[in-house]
Amino acid sequence: MDMNAWSALRTVSREQEAARAPVPVTARRIASFARPHRRRIGGFLLLSVIGAVLTVATPLLAGRVVDAIDARSEIDVVLRLAGLIALIAVAEAGIGLLTRLLSATIGEGLILRLRTAVFDHVQRMPVAFFTRTRTGALVSRLNNDVLGAQRAFSDTLSGVVGNLVTLVLTLVVMIGISWQVTLLALLLLPVFVVPARRMGRRLARLQREGADLNAAMSTTMTERFSAPGATLVKLFGRPDEESAKFAARAGRVRDIGVRSAMVQWVFITALTLVSALALALVYGLGGVLAIGGALAPGAVVSLAMLLTRLYAPLTALAGARVEAMSALVSFERVFEVLDLEPMIRDAPDARPAPEGPTALRFSRVRFGYPAANRVSLASLEEVATLDTRGGEKVLHDVSFEVPAGRMVALVGSSGAGKSTIAQLTARLYDVDSGSVSLGGVDVRELRAEAIRGAVGFVTQDGHLFHDTIRANLLLARPGATDDELWGALRRARLGTLVGGLPDGLETVVGERGYRLSGGERQRLTIARLLLARPRVVVLDEATASLDSTSEAAVQAALGEALEGRTALVIAHRLSTVRNADEILVLEAGTIVERGSHETLLARDGRYAELYRTQFADPATDTAA
Repeated sequence: MDMNAWSALRTVSREQEAARAPVPVTARRIASFARPHRRRIGGFLLLSVIGAVLTVATPLLAGRVVDAIDARSEIDVVLRLAGLIALIAVAEAGIGLLTRLLSATIGEGLILRLRTAVFDHVQRMPVAFFTRTRTGALVSRLNNDVLGAQRAFSDTLSGVVGNLVTLVLTLVVMIGISWQVTLLALLLLPVFVVPARRMGRRLARLQREGADLNAAMSTTMTERFSAPGATLVKLFGRPDEESAKFAARAGRVRDIGVRSAMVQWVFITALTLVSALALALVYGLGGVLAIGGALAPGAVVSLAMLLTRLYAPLTALAGARVEAMSALVSFERVFEVLDLEPMIRDAPDARPAPEGPTALRFSRVRFGYPAANRVSLASLEEVATLDTRGGEKVLHDVSFEVPAGRMVALVGSSGAGKSTIAQLTARLYDVDSGSVSLGGVDVRELRAEAIRGAVGFVTQDGHLFHDTIRANLLLARPGATDDELWGALRRARLGTLVGGLPDGLETVVGERGYRLSGGERQRLTIARLLLARPRVVVLDEATASLDSTSEAAVQAALGEALEGRTALVIAHRLSTVRNADEILVLEAGTIVERGSHETLLARDGRYAELYRTQFADPATDTAA
């Protein structure tokens, strides 16, 4: 990646750091996600406390064993103490197993809630969000960052609670045995605290930068590994350049991984070294006191074992701060997506769509696409700052009506606003002023599922999921029977083709349907439309990219789809235009002409000009 791109990524990281929510605010939001697991968390905390108590008990019993041996006590005493130590070890193992089970259950439950919350939230985002966001970056939030957040509960939480209890109990017991030795051991405590704070901040920055770069790599792979992306790279013969760009990003991720690993290793090694030095001091001072008779030999052994129980939790707690900072980064990146407000929402009193034949009406509609800062995030676009431009009107006082059961065609230059009208019909966006109504009801007063059930959409690319023919059809009506599926395929002129496939309805169509031809893909989307049985059909240049043979088959299928339905057709071919009850000519977001095919040709205006330059087909004219 070039230096400008790296600079942009660093700028994004700095902006995120500046805009980051205060830790208490993030903690409260985390608690809201963990609330359904509060009983499990309570049981988990109780078991952690019991485990910590047992951890402290073992060194005390070991010291008593040493004292019993030194005093030449009865063998039964030593055996009873040894048996009690073994029993405590078994109990610790069992409690540790239950604690791990609870922490894993809590962590995985959190992953489920976070993933479903993000997935559901993203599905409510407007189309403008998806046109700007890099898919790989978004998928990274749903996978890598959610997993990072989960570690806060499955690992960090269990370590913090258990180690805090162990630390307090160990200090109390050690002071009770010998306050002098304990004080000496604690003199090295600042060595733990000071580096922990600095290392935590440094690792958090590395974590955030690494997350951004991993998202960038995911985006690259998502784009290049899709059928269109791979084809584009091959057609332009740039595999070496693509490999170099990917290697640069991957190399940067490697560098950050190495730096993070070294920072953690140096930190933990330093703490381990300090712990070893403290242990030497305990043996030295404790041994002197024991020789002088001020301390029992068993007490020295207990203090040494307790010291490992003291510094181990300190080391873990210092590392927990680092882990907690990393988890907070992951939570913040997830919450950043959840904080994006969807622009399309159901009204509190939203109602179903009217039954029966449905008319479509646009009344003085004005509309401009929203600016990026209203629908996206800089980190998801991998830009330094979001574009604040937007709101320029694409449609200006557009008014027309498609009576129930009639067809209206939209024609005009590229960029005139035809597809925008189609998207407003399905309420993929909301108008800035005016209204779009179905059956006399403003779409903003209808439930989203009511609009989806009333309006069917066929686009130019005929998008299909990488799944079976059956699954792609059932997207329109999940409860459809096999007879209904085959009926829709026959009406879409696909029955013979699918029937001849070895797997029939279970045939996988490939990513975006690339295992089918363009015409077959379009007819399958029309079959899906026929299953949905919408009352209003929107065709957005459904035959624009097809050859003549495929177009003929698709047109026949469209005849089935449009029969008896209200239709808004963005026209590309002459046959579609001629069949329309009314033709609207759109230029620069304004309807400049309207009328039938013959009327508009006779007027010799903009439509006649478009007809001569774009629609005219000599063979069709000769036949006419």
